[in-house]
Amino acid sequence: QVQLVESGGGLVQSGGSLRLSCAASGGPFSMYTMAWYRRPPGKQSELVAEITRVGITNYADSVKGRFTISRDNAKKTVTLQMNSLKPEDTAVYYCYGNWISKYWGQGTQVTVSS
Repeated sequence: QVQLVESGGGLVQSGGSLRLSCAASGGPFSMYTMAWYRRPPGKQSELVAEITRVGITNYADSVKGRFTISRDNAKKTVTLQMNSLKPEDTAVYYCYGNWISKYWGQGTQVTVSS
């Protein structure tokens, strides 16, 4: 059974930084495509960033140049470094893993104050 657990959310002022981490347990983590999604208040979920098992990354246009996704297969973790945060980045952020089946973390709140 695969479990994904996020950490690192919180409240930050506009222009600040946060680092989200997702720890995986169970399953062959190195085979997964991993991603971060977010759900802003009152809106649908959207892809923020993803990283394939070979390290190819993809970002939403709204976060390019500000966010960086990375993974450590030995530690079974994926991180999202978020810099130059804006109020519109406020959302619940979810860790996502995909290999044969899809897995979701419980989410972590990120709030950016203006």
